[in-house]
Amino acid sequence: MPSGEDDLIARYFKPIATDPGALGLADDAAVLKGGSDDLVVTTDAIVEGVHFLSGDPPEMVAKKALRVNLSDLAAKGATPAGFVMTLALRNADESWLASFARGLDGDARAFDCPLLGGDTVATPGPLTISITAFGRVPPGEMILRSRAKPGDRIVVSGTIGDAALGLAILTGKVTVSDAAIREVLLSRYHVPQPRIGLAMALRNYARAAMDVSDGLAGDLAKLCAASGISALIDAAAVPLSDAARGLMEQGQMSLEIAVSGGDDYEILCTIAEDRLGAFVRAARGVGVAVTPIGKIVVGNTAPKWLDAEGKEIALPRLSYSHF
Repeated sequence: MPSGEDDLIARYFKPIATDPGALGLADDAAVLKGGSDDLVVTTDAIVEGVHFLSGDPPEMVAKKALRVNLSDLAAKGATPAGFVMTLALRNADESWLASFARGLDGDARAFDCPLLGGDTVATPGPLTISITAFGRVPPGEMILRSRAKPGDRIVVSGTIGDAALGLAILTGKVTVSDAAIREVLLSRYHVPQPRIGLAMALRNYARAAMDVSDGLAGDLAKLCAASGISALIDAAAVPLSDAARGLMEQGQMSLEIAVSGGDDYEILCTIAEDRLGAFVRAARGVGVAVTPIGKIVVGNTAPKWLDAEGKEIALPRLSYSHF
């Protein structure tokens, strides 16, 4: 007789396991065909009360859980191949699970990244979703953090700081009366936009890359440390949405919040100067805006953030930290 866990899996997650290698979730493992490509593996977990709030819509929680992993694959220049998931639940709430499964299924199909397997467990603690995602790149073409070189231009996709503002709205730290602006910022927090479309352009033009998950300032520092170099950043060049810029002008947001708040899930990369124009055009061709914000320089000090007059801006906090 099937257990309660087996029934839960059959009803909510078997329909998402569309890859033949998932074996209908009827076995203890899946088979992912390797082919001639390199296999890229990444894992990220999201935890209730840390990465999402208890009242967040379950459909959006599912999307965020998968998309934060897809963002990592995009930064490596990888094409999604599939994922496995561990779901730690306090209780098997049927309504919550149905909505969660709908969100997960929609994104698995939209990004061509089917569920391959996983585990469901009970927990007395916060709801936790851990996903390990697999992607493919041509042999030897995965983009690393560690290959930036002096003279490279530093480029970031999209806009920075919106998700941090969305969380600030939800937690009552920022007040936004305009419903349209509020919705834009909340959606950036709830549903990241993994830049999968940039994968090929990154493989063709980027020297180093990573996704921006813990804050642009902190993640840039990680990239510089991995590459053994430093950076100069034009703070005014950091791309902000109209909503974020308006709140900054009202004094409800600062540069520090924008570049250290986290949850942006944009791409940070370095491009050789003579390849920058081609990269910008390739990004534009897949509908992604990218903005040069600085330059890689010789050195082993932390990146310097400069104002319009070239004076260094002190950033007391560089990124979100779990500990």
